[in-house]
Amino acid sequence: MPYRRTQNVVRRLAEREQTIRDAAQSIAAEAGMGAVQIAAVAQRADIAAGTVYRYFPSKTDLIADVISGAAERELAAMRAAADAAPGPLSALAACIATFAARALQERRLAWAVIAEPVDANIDGLRLAFRRRLATEFETRIKAAVASGHLPDQDTRISAPAIVGVLMEGLLGPLAPRAAADSGAMREAVQTTTLLALRALGVVDARARGLVVQCTLP
Repeated sequence: MPYRRTQNVVRRLAEREQTIRDAAQSIAAEAGMGAVQIAAVAQRADIAAGTVYRYFPSKTDLIADVISGAAERELAAMRAAADAAPGPLSALAACIATFAARALQERRLAWAVIAEPVDANIDGLRLAFRRRLATEFETRIKAAVASGHLPDQDTRISAPAIVGVLMEGLLGPLAPRAAADSGAMREAVQTTTLLALRALGVVDARARGLVVQCTLP
């Protein structure tokens, strides 16, 4: 019986921690990372601010958790899409298109997690996420080069460049504010993916075919 009570306590603690995470993420998605404050998160989660501090000793710890959680979700989705593709070039296209589509679906949160300026401590966490994105793209680009589907290239340059294309083309201040309907979002994802594939050396007809084949989330 004591064991069951202990398990119940563990479950309740885990549920409360997840409630705090969900509240922080929803605030970031609505108003950016700068709005993720302990008091605001506590109010959103309907708990005391002191309870938030028991799980996350500082605002930086809470934001770090939001960023790391988002990073794991996005990278997992990209890998799953790429691994399900029939070949290395299709895997690369799926990887790019999946990130682009998911970023546009939660544009405010994606920008908050990847690049929105807040403070120096958080910038380091965002840089780590961008490095992981570049590494994922580099893995797929290398596989396509090795299989003869892409021309030989310095993937240490081309992979981060693709991250830049996606960030500035879809999320950053220079990106157009496309309509929120699914058709406009799909067109934006396809245009950006096509640009990235062309830049990596895929001939136009093949690039267009790959984009059409992508199953977007």
